[in-house]
Amino acid sequence: MNTFIALTGQAIVLGAIYALVALGYTLVYGVLRLINFAHSEIWMWGSFAAVWVLTAVGASRGQGPVAIIGLLLLALVAAMLTSAAVALLVERVAYRRLRRVNAPPLIALISAIGASFCLGEIMGLRDKIVGWVGLRDTLDAYVRGARDNTRFPNPLQSSPLFHIGTYGVTNIDVIIVISALVMMVVLDQFIRRSRLGRGIRAVAQDSEAAALMGVNKDRVIQVTFLLGGIMAGGAALMYLMKIGVTRWNAGFIIGLKAFTAAVLGGIGNVRGALVGGFVLGLAENYGSALIGTQWKDVVAFVLLVAILLFRPTGLLGESLGRSRA
Repeated sequence: MNTFIALTGQAIVLGAIYALVALGYTLVYGVLRLINFAHSEIWMWGSFAAVWVLTAVGASRGQGPVAIIGLLLLALVAAMLTSAAVALLVERVAYRRLRRVNAPPLIALISAIGASFCLGEIMGLRDKIVGWVGLRDTLDAYVRGARDNTRFPNPLQSSPLFHIGTYGVTNIDVIIVISALVMMVVLDQFIRRSRLGRGIRAVAQDSEAAALMGVNKDRVIQVTFLLGGIMAGGAALMYLMKIGVTRWNAGFIIGLKAFTAAVLGGIGNVRGALVGGFVLGLAENYGSALIGTQWKDVVAFVLLVAILLFRPTGLLGESLGRSRA
């Protein structure tokens, strides 16, 4: 029983992170009907922004509560702004021109994969890139070991707040779950109640009709990428607080899992991303307990295949455009 509780607790925390990353996939798909495979690298750039900003200010453990909160908020803002900026760049470079010439979806898919590789390799070669402009020594703390794991200087020490059975629920677990739920509720209400949110839903439902009604489609698409990037930045900080390291190709596995979560809940459905994230986290942990932790990633991808075969619309199956106000 205690093992079950521990697996469930860890699954909920991981599921919250998956759900936030999945929102980027589901928002873009809901509006453009395209899978933005560069979203995992958008998340990865946010994770490095959080590391770099705390490295720049010399963050360390053993500081007071106010300083810890301030440092984590600083890292959160840096991660969100960076991921949002990279998301807008991807929209501008990889999608906008193709959209205006009405390119086939396959071309946009290839463009997204190319953007994903470019963003990952730029991060993995950052030491060489800054060396070309003579800044290798100056920026050594930020580019050293470009292909290795980069540690997050987390100012918050993980410590149990309370126990459920023998499982200690830590302060970091509580922060991650509550923060993820708040961010998802805010995004859900923004899409349902704000003018821009109504524009997103209108374009998702029928882009031509929305344009005739005066909705600026380009602006809506930019806002969609912006929101996805902001959520990815938040997820990046939470991942770092839980896992403690990032690397240039860290987005690959978490991106695939977040995509699985989006499909599982019903891609194009904001609330479906939340459900899919938690279900995937639970399935992973329970599956790895039954057949071994080395099969943890396999469980996620088997689940993806099963969902695509038997319920391709996902568990909730409601698209963004048909969401009720």
